[in-house]
Formats: sequence, structure tokens, C-alpha cells
Amino acid sequence: MANLRQKIAYLCSSCGDDFPKWNGQCPSCKEWGTLSEFKTTGKKNNKALEIRDSRSLNDVLNTNPGKRLGTGINEVDRVLGGGLLAGSLILLGGNPGVGKSTLALHICSGIKRKALYISAEESEEQVALRSKRISVDPDNLFLSGENDLEGILNHLERIQPDLLIIDSIQTVMNSQLDSLPGSPSQIRDCGQRLLETAKQKNVAILIVGHVTKEGTIAGPKMLEHMVDTVLYMEGDDRYDHRLLRSVKNRFGATHEIGIFQMDENGLSEVINPSEIFIAERSMDIAGTSIYPSLEGTRPILLEVQALVSSASYGTHREM
Repeated sequence: MANLRQKIAYLCSSCGDDFPKWNGQCPSCKEWGTLSEFKTTGKKNNKALEIRDSRSLNDVLNTNPGKRLGTGINEVDRVLGGGLLAGSLILLGGNPGVGKSTLALHICSGIKRKALYISAEESEEQVALRSKRISVDPDNLFLSGENDLEGILNHLERIQPDLLIIDSIQTVMNSQLDSLPGSPSQIRDCGQRLLETAKQKNVAILIVGHVTKEGTIAGPKMLEHMVDTVLYMEGDDRYDHRLLRSVKNRFGATHEIGIFQMDENGLSEVINPSEIFIAERSMDIAGTSIYPSLEGTRPILLEVQALVSSASYGTHREM
């Protein structure tokens, strides 16, 4: 243990910043009661830091930067801006049961390249059964139930996939941290390590994240700042449709949406969403109109309903 050192700091669960002393109010985001103690244990760095070589712009351009990996799903490629970018870190959030894991498996199947799916919440057998049910192509897809970060990186080094999926970031842990999986310190540290790995290995990494009751990604806000793309999957238990929305994208347009329908075979693309949204509209009923809404670069026709009646008092009311 002589080569190990321990650091005690206080991490803000709201913004992700850490401080050497505890405060009732976070000095960065000004939130109250968000600082909690965490400990890190790591090896002392007795060697000089390894400095990466600088490269000219021409050398970088000649290595074909911006290489996209098509997912085989037009709605996903639309939201991403043309496909998965090598070396990028993508965060996919959504409520439990909305279809995040199903979409991730469809992407693994659609890329037609080597993919590594880390499912720390389910066993390999459970993931395999779901993959079979939704007709996922088993070729070039590797499964692991590993939840230790070092073990995941070892799998990545051994398999050398084009796509790594972590499902979910809240269950992955760095054993050198004295905190539980899903804690702000674990999420921040694991997210930072995965970001460094994506850039160094030039591999696309998609991490699945849970959301809080407020609808935001669980964990420190810094996680959304460090990733390249943030996607939200939305849905309603009463309907079978799912929306994939881009709220941050360094390599494409934001606020683009993709629309899917959930059935026994998984998720299927909705090519013409306007037809679905106005399919039950009755032409002979007053108080309805069609409104063309622009979602990102995509026009969608929506039905707007309104009822007007006379007020029994002096001033009118708007509802």
C-alpha cells in the first residue's frame, strides 16, 4: 500500500465540481446541500507525464477525419447527423422501460461491424434472449456483464470493436474510488475515462443513462457537458410511439427528432409521422385545425383542437 495515496474531497451532485473543503452551498452552481464526501485511491505517479505528439492540420485531414458509421436506422442517423462518429462519446437518456436498451441493440445489429455490448444490469443470457426476440443479427456482436471499468477497458482492448455500448453508466464502477456505483463521483470518473478512451482508441462509445423524476440525466451535470452528443428517448405508456431527440450534438444539428413505434419485434421506424398524428382526425368536427410544426429540420403536421364558448361574466377567459 506504500504506492497508494488517498484523497478526500467533496463533490457537488448538481454540477459535478469538487472542492477540498465542505460547504453548505456549492461555490460553483450555488445549490444548497449538494456536497458529499468521496475518496479516491490511486497509484502515485512516479514517472514523467506522457506527452502526446502534436500533428499538423494536413496530417489530421489526410487520416480521413469525420468518418461516420451508419447505424442502418435512418431515424437514428438523422438525429446523429449522418451516423456514429468514430472517437465520439454519446449519452442516451430516458425513463426506465422506454426502449433505450432495445434501441442500443438495434444499433449494434445495424452497423454491420464489430460491436461490444456491456450490460451491467442484465446477464449475457438475458440480453441474448431479448436480442433474439427483436431479431438482432448475432454476427460481430459481443456481450459482457462486466461492471468494473478496468475490466470493460480490457474487453475493449482485446476485442477492438468499432462500437462500445455501456448499459448503463449508473452501474459501472471504478474500484479505486471509495463510493458506490451510480454516485456522482463514480459517474464523473467513469465518464471521463470513457471519453479519454474514445479519443485515444478512435472508437464510438454510446453510454445509456437513467433520468431523474425531473427528467434530467441522473448524476452530475458535468456528464452532459463532457460528452459529444446527448440524446433523449421519450415515450408515453399509453401509446406505442417513441421519440428520439437530440439536445446536444457537436457534430450535427440539435433538436432533430427520430420517431419509432414499439411492437413485439422491437422498434420500427416511422417514415411519415404526420400520417399517424392526424390519422384519427374527423373532418366534420368544428374546433380543429392542422398546424405544421418544425422539429429540427423536419416538418410535422399536428392537429390542434380548441373550444370557444360565451362567458357568463364581464371579462373573457383564455384557457
